[in-house]
Amino acid sequence: MAAKNQSPQSQSGFEDWLPAMAWKLGGEGLIGELCNGFNLLMDREKGVINFESLKRNAAALGLGDLSDEELRGMLTEGDFDGDGALNQMEFCVLMFRLSPDLMDASRYWLQESLRREFS
Repeated sequence: MAAKNQSPQSQSGFEDWLPAMAWKLGGEGLIGELCNGFNLLMDREKGVINFESLKRNAAALGLGDLSDEELRGMLTEGDFDGDGALNQMEFCVLMFRLSPDLMDASRYWLQESLRREFS
């Protein structure tokens, strides 16, 4: 059993690099890198990430050990329009949603902005 003070990231073996990338690259640079990641995974003919393209290219991003079920789960998690694939916007939103540290920081800055605006 994991120690109580361990984060979910350390328990799962997942290390969230997105906040560090955001800090280093800035907003535009981070979006550019996310677009590069999308381009690595997408089906060139269809312009989206579908199961086949994700499975074919997952190893390039260190996801080669994931099962078909896990890959399908990733697609389902980010597929907001229900077409069975991820467009570039869905992919970027999913990457932000999967980054707990970045989401916490975003909530903080939103709350601070709102507090300043309405104080």
